[in-house]
Amino acid sequence: MEHRNEVLDLSFEFALEIIQYSELLESNRKYVIARQLLKSGTSIGANIREAQSCESRADFIHKLKIAHKEAIETDYWLLLCGKAENYPPPTTRTKAMLLSIQKLLGKIISSAKSKK
Repeated sequence: MEHRNEVLDLSFEFALEIIQYSELLESNRKYVIARQLLKSGTSIGANIREAQSCESRADFIHKLKIAHKEAIETDYWLLLCGKAENYPPPTTRTKAMLLSIQKLLGKIISSAKSKK
């Protein structure tokens, strides 16, 4: 039986959402923000994935902290897009997915820190 990794799966699905939203921004000629959002939004899952093969607990926590920082940055770009004039707003689903990822990362980091 295959073990499901919720944060890994969710961050991958989120990256696909971010790609789609970035393409929408680009079609509206919002290139700079689209690029920033694409970088931060897809790196969340990349760092989570990289953490899966870390050599130590400290390295694992470090990679997840980087993913968490990228999630905070992504939240900023999404908030900016939602408030800026002439920008297509991000979907409620995209924002909800990011919040779920942030909560999961917080729990995993906290749990990993307490296992010493």
